[in-house]
Amino acid sequence: MGEAARVEAQRQRQFAPSPVKQRVHWSERLAQLGLLGVALLLGVGLVAPLFQILQQALQGEGGGLGLGSFAAYLASPALLASLWNSVWVSVLVTLIVLPLAFGFAYALTRSCMPAKGLFRTISLLPLLAPSLLSAISIIYWFGNQGVAKAFWLSLGFPGIYGASGIVLAECFATFPHVLMILVTALRLADARLYEAADALGTSTVRKFFTITLPGAKYGLISAALVCFTLVITDFGIPKVVGGNFNVLATDVFKLVIGQQDFQRGAVVALLLLTPAVLTFAVDYFVQRKQNAALSARAVALAPRRSARFDAAMLLYCMLIGALMLAVFGMAVFGSFAKLWPYNLTPSLDHYVAGLIDAGLGEALVNSLKMAAGTAVFGTVIVFVGAYLLEKTRGLPGVRPLVRLMAMLPMAVPGLVLGLGYIFFFNDPANPLNGLYQTMSLLVICTVVHFYTTGHLTMVTALKAIDPEFEAVSASLKVPFYKTFWRVTLPICLPTLLDVSRYFFINAMTTISAVVFLYSPDTKVAAVAILNLDEAGETGAAAAMAVLIAAVSIVVTLAYLALGKWLDTRTQAWRGAPHS
Repeated sequence: MGEAARVEAQRQRQFAPSPVKQRVHWSERLAQLGLLGVALLLGVGLVAPLFQILQQALQGEGGGLGLGSFAAYLASPALLASLWNSVWVSVLVTLIVLPLAFGFAYALTRSCMPAKGLFRTISLLPLLAPSLLSAISIIYWFGNQGVAKAFWLSLGFPGIYGASGIVLAECFATFPHVLMILVTALRLADARLYEAADALGTSTVRKFFTITLPGAKYGLISAALVCFTLVITDFGIPKVVGGNFNVLATDVFKLVIGQQDFQRGAVVALLLLTPAVLTFAVDYFVQRKQNAALSARAVALAPRRSARFDAAMLLYCMLIGALMLAVFGMAVFGSFAKLWPYNLTPSLDHYVAGLIDAGLGEALVNSLKMAAGTAVFGTVIVFVGAYLLEKTRGLPGVRPLVRLMAMLPMAVPGLVLGLGYIFFFNDPANPLNGLYQTMSLLVICTVVHFYTTGHLTMVTALKAIDPEFEAVSASLKVPFYKTFWRVTLPICLPTLLDVSRYFFINAMTTISAVVFLYSPDTKVAAVAILNLDEAGETGAAAAMAVLIAAVSIVVTLAYLALGKWLDTRTQAWRGAPHS
């Protein structure tokens, strides 16, 4: 019987129908194609230009690869001096801004002082204007015809054109970036630690050094790295107020635009990329440590009223706020002064000279076009890419690559990215050569440049949505795009607005990423400021910077109004009581 049973079983297996291979639904194929499209965009807009820089820097005399260009660079005392200048100025700005921003963040999060919203708004002003505005303002204050030049020299400082001017202007420009990180770090404090310290009779100073600083150390490290990277890769401020004080960013511009030495420019670009990549790697490691240190049982710390402490914090914030308003306000005042410093009568002459006489009204329109295109297409691409990564399946080999490429732009300075676009898109053999010096390429470059922050923001919002939505949809055979349209998109609308505003404001104020890529027909306002300053038209340059800031403020207010309207129309469920 046993043998007969085995033979029968073998016969049934032999003639049994082969299992039907489960077909992939066409909607999943569509999602996979979308993910491949995002990967292709990042590959063409980021990886290929960076590869071209590396290839250009390593190109030897006979057409092969070699390190001769690096050896020639290291043998140049002038270029080595630029490298040293970039490093020590960046370190000095970080050492100045970090404690100042920490005190400001401490006042906002640990005191009960009044007008916190006002001071926070003032601190964000540098984000709404190109970094060139602070450099122009410093010239109005302490330049050769500055109102406080005598005071500056009486303090024993050298002239403002050089390292001192760069340091002052960079402190203003980087302050809000550092502040946002430190405010977040200080808000993560656990009130139970302070309660235990109070029960043990610990002094305020000791609590600060044993609880507050250790709790915020990862935020301090991240803020310091971000500040250092922003300064060492900034191009606008050293170009305007640097004088004969050369740094790596201005060297790249001079080598490429002035001397047409693309190979040495690529070498300097790689050196400029190195500290940014290192700080990005350290920051990523620090952030992982910080997340691991958070406790699920932590209790939010609520500041207690203390008349003396609150008054001291208020005075400190008033001082910092006054300095920031002085920098911002001087640029506005200088843009309206008829003839600085001899005739300070308010006038629109500089605005007329910039917009009409110099024909820069078109540049402002170009900036608006680029910012609008970046806000629309950048938000769509980032949202679709983040959604396909987090909420769909398939292509397991592609997903890690897309995640890596989505994080990489944060470590690539805009100047390096723009130079890579020259090498890649200006190649006649490249089928995409027709994009060079077009508005489309400026939009692509800007989207890629600021991709990481938008991506991380969208991923954070998508991770907050319960995966059960997708699981239920899949069980009911509902295509992913219907779930996306009916559930995911409405929930993520507030975040979409934030990302869109981020893209718009940064596109209006950026200069380093597009300074190599514009044509006379696609010149943007931020680049026009550089040209006006080089021509000695400081007043007109200030006027253009103020116009950019004004547009950014108006657009920000419009986004806030739109956000409130959308909240009432699509987000009412967030405040609905549970049944």
